[in-house]
Amino acid sequence: MKLRTYFVEDNPTIRENLVETLQELANIEPVGMAETEVDATHWLSQNDDSWDLVIVDLFLRQGSGLGVVNAFQKRANHQKLIVLSNYATNDMRKRCQQLNADAVFDKSNEIDSLIDYCIGINTANA
Repeated sequence: MKLRTYFVEDNPTIRENLVETLQELANIEPVGMAETEVDATHWLSQNDDSWDLVIVDLFLRQGSGLGVVNAFQKRANHQKLIVLSNYATNDMRKRCQQLNADAVFDKSNEIDSLIDYCIGINTANA
């Protein structure tokens, strides 16, 4: 079974590369994408049974990834929300954890860990 994944990323190049990589290596199925906090929270709340994983960047075209994380602190047990950002400082990791993010990965050096995380979710759900 593929991991139904929603992407909140405003950089089209990063988003496309991430989707391709995760489709190939981590068995994900993209179910949607947003470039703003409002678009992401709207879609996710209207489709709450249509996703297993949300990958959120912190800096968006409008709004913030923290707003998305905050809006979905409460979700089904099988649904995971992770942050993928170039700004994954210790303070930001702590803040995301306080808002109930399941994991935080740095775009520049933790993509392999993100892939492993996604594979782990798929294995646990199999």
